[in-house]
Amino acid sequence: MSRAIRDGKHHRACNLCEAICGLTITVEDGRVTDLRGDPLDPLSRGAICPKGTALLDLYADPDRLRTPIRRDGAAWAPIEWDAAFDLAVDRLREIARVHGNDAIAVYLGNPTAHNSGTLLSMGGFLNALQTKNRYSATSVDQLPSHVAALEMFGHPALIPVPDVDRTDYFLIMGANPLVSNGSLMTAPGMRTRLREIRERGGRVVVLDPRRTETAAVADEHVFVRPGSDAALLLALLDTIFSEDLVRLGRLEPVFRKLDVLREAARAFPAERVAAFTGVAADTIRRIAREFAAARRPVAYGRIGLSTQAFGGLCQWLVLALNAVCGRLDAEGGMMWPQPAFDLILGAKAGEAHSGRWHSRVRGLPEIYNELPVAALIEEMQTPGEGQIRALVTVAGNPVLSTPNGGLLDRVLPGLDFMLCIDPYVNETTRHADLILPPAHGLETEHYDVIFHQFAVRNTARYSEPVFAIDESQRFDWQIFGALRERLTGKRGATPRERLDTGLRYGAYRTSLEAVRAHEHGVDFGPLAPCMPERLLTGDARIDLAPATFVADLKRLDAALAEPVPELALIGRRQLRGNNSWMHNAPRLMRGPDRCTLQIGIADAAARGISSGDVVEVASDAGEIAVLAEVTPDLMPGVVSLPHGFGHGNAAVLLSVAHDRPGASYNDLTDSTRIDELTGNAALCGVPVSVRLRREAEVAAVS
Repeated sequence: MSRAIRDGKHHRACNLCEAICGLTITVEDGRVTDLRGDPLDPLSRGAICPKGTALLDLYADPDRLRTPIRRDGAAWAPIEWDAAFDLAVDRLREIARVHGNDAIAVYLGNPTAHNSGTLLSMGGFLNALQTKNRYSATSVDQLPSHVAALEMFGHPALIPVPDVDRTDYFLIMGANPLVSNGSLMTAPGMRTRLREIRERGGRVVVLDPRRTETAAVADEHVFVRPGSDAALLLALLDTIFSEDLVRLGRLEPVFRKLDVLREAARAFPAERVAAFTGVAADTIRRIAREFAAARRPVAYGRIGLSTQAFGGLCQWLVLALNAVCGRLDAEGGMMWPQPAFDLILGAKAGEAHSGRWHSRVRGLPEIYNELPVAALIEEMQTPGEGQIRALVTVAGNPVLSTPNGGLLDRVLPGLDFMLCIDPYVNETTRHADLILPPAHGLETEHYDVIFHQFAVRNTARYSEPVFAIDESQRFDWQIFGALRERLTGKRGATPRERLDTGLRYGAYRTSLEAVRAHEHGVDFGPLAPCMPERLLTGDARIDLAPATFVADLKRLDAALAEPVPELALIGRRQLRGNNSWMHNAPRLMRGPDRCTLQIGIADAAARGISSGDVVEVASDAGEIAVLAEVTPDLMPGVVSLPHGFGHGNAAVLLSVAHDRPGASYNDLTDSTRIDELTGNAALCGVPVSVRLRREAEVAAVS
């Protein structure tokens, strides 16, 4: 176990989810005696959730790897760092020499976005591999938002966020910010922020197939059928157009193709989409009028909109709804943060960010240097030139987090080589030939490169380590640096050097030294209008109806005539989880099992199901057995399962998670089911059947 840097109070950000809550950690006699929210953090204002306290569990976790291990038959054997680096590079070089660079694939897991050491150092290593087979969690989560931002504003990272601290009508679709604390919207302490909307006379309205934790505290919740949100958004727009409620605001001069948007919406009036969406026409029109009449409304749609067959259309139409009501780049509406370290610094207007290459088998386009992860399995399975023969994963568990995970689990052993940079032996890394574990959490320096880019207030905070690592450990940037140097003979800048450069050239011309001097963080103030100056479109205008999106409306139009599945599966975000390895933190796994299939009262009664029963859930891709939880909080015809579970394999070295294994959502999803517009995996609204397991089957499972 490593030692504390010093006794006393340490102030740093929690990096376990998007909220980046500021923490105050008290160390006495080398151990943590208190951990709580930092009331002086200008973004989180003292907020903290259960994940913050779990940092201590993850730091002390006996299952966490601290030195490299290599496969030795069915077992693991230790290996020295230099020997491990040499082994990794020798194997990768040989595969590239024989089969070409694209025979090596890379998968980046969600936690890479939560670690500045990884973000600011892995690029040199990835570029040295020279492979086009790059994949990440982006295309099972948020790719439609990036595509919409690219088409409308000129860059995939130019995603606006709700100015939630000044809005007076918060329309939420397919999101549960009370649990996520924002997603592509860094907004810690969301319960307080939602309460403040109501205290200033505003309203919170939630459209969702489940009565979420956010819906429970909202002014209004309306059930909407999974996968129908694009049609609902078009009906809202049609009402605003047909009733002359359009108010474009100060960005009107830079908008183009408003007439095309108007005509597109006309084909989806409220009366036409009511049956498809499950929302009455009168309700759709009333919400549209309320939104348009509010002084500072904002519409926000997140993962439930992105992870469906029409994810791209949804994210475009959310932005279009804000635009026609003058809510783009307006206080209380959708605004663009101006982070101190800016991901788009140096980007050029009109620069290409998509379609520069395509996947070998299905021809899916690259977007922002990555291919959709839905193509990963077929690229491994399909013989021929360019077939993936080696995989590098970084902080990822795609067996549990990407579509058709059960099939991926069976395909991975067929690879020639697998390298994982990860602190755990999980469902994916158990197949590795070599695991290189980086130092973790409280041992690392950290700056939120990603989440300041999507924060609802412009702040900056640098986190110093609480504990020092021992000689046997390595930081992530040391691992990537050693691999890069062996591949290219070159050394890259350290994360500190890269961060300091970015801060000096960013919006506030600050420095790493200046930010470090403010232990509670630096407050640069509320979001401020910055358009059209930050636009990166070739013509410096905003396209309200990009041609590719308008063309995709034919697919939506056809869907309105298709039969509705008897049961549709949706996900469920949980406050005490974010990524699968958090299921190994004892503090986060207390209480009853959380991996349950929620099912509505009528749907359960029709199948003879009660809470606590073991049910079998089946889709075209696979089937699972899981405990049922009967609830009034679901729309009829909808069932819900949380993601990231499925820890029952004995080869997985996660002892706490193994005792609460649950079942994997992605054993039910299909890698061929995607949003055709963006390539994002369509994980939401999966048609399933649910039946009660007979006693003999339950006994066999037990």
